[in-house]
Amino acid sequence: MAAARRARAGDPRAGFRQPAAELGPAVPQGLLRAARKSGQLNLAGRNLTEVPQHVWRINVDTPEEAQQNLSFGAAERWWEQTDLTKLILASNKLQCLSEDVKLLPALTVLDVHDNQLRSLPSALGQLENLQKLDLSHNKLESIPEELLQLSHLKSLLLQHNELSCLPDGFGQLVTLEELDLSNNHLTDIPTSFALLVNLVRLSLASNQLRSLPADISAMKSLRQLDCTKNYLETVPSKLATMASLEQLYLRRNKLRALPELPSCKLLKELHAGENQIEVLNSESLKHLNSLSVLELRDNKLKSIPDEITLLQKLERLDLANNDISRLPYTLGNLPQLKFLALEGNPLRTIRRDLLQKGTQELLKYLRSKIQDDVPSQGEEPAVTAMTLPSQSRINMHAITTLKLLDYSEKQAAAIPDEMFNAVQSHPVTTVNFSKNQLVEIPPRIVELKDSLCDVNLGFNKLSSVCLELCVLHKLTHLDLRNNSLTSLPEEMAALSRLQVINLAFNRLKVFPSVLYHILALETILLSNNQVGSIDPLQLKKMDNLGTLDLQNNDLLQVPPELGNCENLRTLLLEGNPFRTPRAAILSKGTAAVLEYLRSRIPA
Repeated sequence: MAAARRARAGDPRAGFRQPAAELGPAVPQGLLRAARKSGQLNLAGRNLTEVPQHVWRINVDTPEEAQQNLSFGAAERWWEQTDLTKLILASNKLQCLSEDVKLLPALTVLDVHDNQLRSLPSALGQLENLQKLDLSHNKLESIPEELLQLSHLKSLLLQHNELSCLPDGFGQLVTLEELDLSNNHLTDIPTSFALLVNLVRLSLASNQLRSLPADISAMKSLRQLDCTKNYLETVPSKLATMASLEQLYLRRNKLRALPELPSCKLLKELHAGENQIEVLNSESLKHLNSLSVLELRDNKLKSIPDEITLLQKLERLDLANNDISRLPYTLGNLPQLKFLALEGNPLRTIRRDLLQKGTQELLKYLRSKIQDDVPSQGEEPAVTAMTLPSQSRINMHAITTLKLLDYSEKQAAAIPDEMFNAVQSHPVTTVNFSKNQLVEIPPRIVELKDSLCDVNLGFNKLSSVCLELCVLHKLTHLDLRNNSLTSLPEEMAALSRLQVINLAFNRLKVFPSVLYHILALETILLSNNQVGSIDPLQLKKMDNLGTLDLQNNDLLQVPPELGNCENLRTLLLEGNPFRTPRAAILSKGTAAVLEYLRSRIPA
């Protein structure tokens, strides 16, 4: 109450009842009563065009019920009300905020994202306790100097506004830990940014920056720096001294070389796709011992240096759509590599069909080239006049060396027994029966259960999944896209190692409940089905789930609790009939969608 008393002291009207008409129907009295007890008021999504005066004066005026009822129980002592500390005004139609915001000096959180604000009141600077201020998705063209007086502010979200410049003294906000300035019109950054030494996350994505100030390197606490979609041609060499940096996003710029980052020993993710990088310098790779993600897609790389194998913790390597003609075979020895994208390169040493068989098969192939030094780059043996028909159809080299059983693109109604007979005792890890006319999964697939990890049955006519598939206990990748599946059997829960399942373009009307019980799943692809709902509480338990594709389904609503699935790094929801989140929010990417959903969870 101390803060409220300070507000009263400077306001001669304090303590007098305001006309009830000012309140309007948008803010029920019960909500205000609850806010006086809890110190929190959520007015999100109420179509407010202005904030009722009663809200600003909630801790100043005597409550209406106090005027009507003079007998109070212990729970109704309005004079023992709590100062408002959290005010959420998100997703309304506000064009301005009143200077009366100063009547809420105890506020620690103020959320006005997704409105139509064009300016801010200077009184914001008087909210000396404010720690989080969300002004994102508005129409702000400038920031008042008074805002720089917020000496306890830790999180400032200004993404998706119309800002073209920032106050020179921006560095006064020394307590800031999170700052998002993405999707504005900024052309430069004040040099005072160097003073933001407590900043942990900084997003400058989707602006018009042509350079970064070298002083940015003074941000010794910075762990995440996002400069995606600007006009950067170089990165300051001093960036290399940012020892705390863990994630660096440089996608969609005009870089011609990857920066050398010798002191960034903790860097885990480096995203530099969609630039103009022609050479991957071995010096750029030498010191990145902690790197787990290296994304270089859509550049102009012609080769990959052998030093890539120094990145022993690398889990994802994206080299798609470059000019790479050959790969170092030693790439196959990277112990943690789970994802390798190479499509769109003029590779001469690797057959195109091998590229489509997934990362693990590709790595096995590269390792086999080191170990066996097989001539002819692993091509199939030539068919000669002396070759028997069965030998020409069965690729024994693929079975013995690549551990691959391939009978794809034959438009066959069944898999010939001679294919399974040829396996004998060879441990086959991958089966590709895609692009046929199969109406059932070959029962003999169960014979491969002790070694089979990857099964591709896409582009067939399957209407159900047989129980034989459910005993392939080593299965990690399952491709069932473009079939006629309407459900999955509960017995699939036995596939406890399954990491990736592709069910796109089937006829599923509900999210297959068995998937909730396969906790190893990292990727679920369910686009182009008829799924009508999902269970966010079950998804929350799937700690490993990083990618969920539900595009082009029949989702009428997206449960806000889905926002709590913070492990999701890719969530695709476009092409569904729900109204919220709107397309503008979906286009901002997964993090923005999850943040939006969390903001909609009822208090």
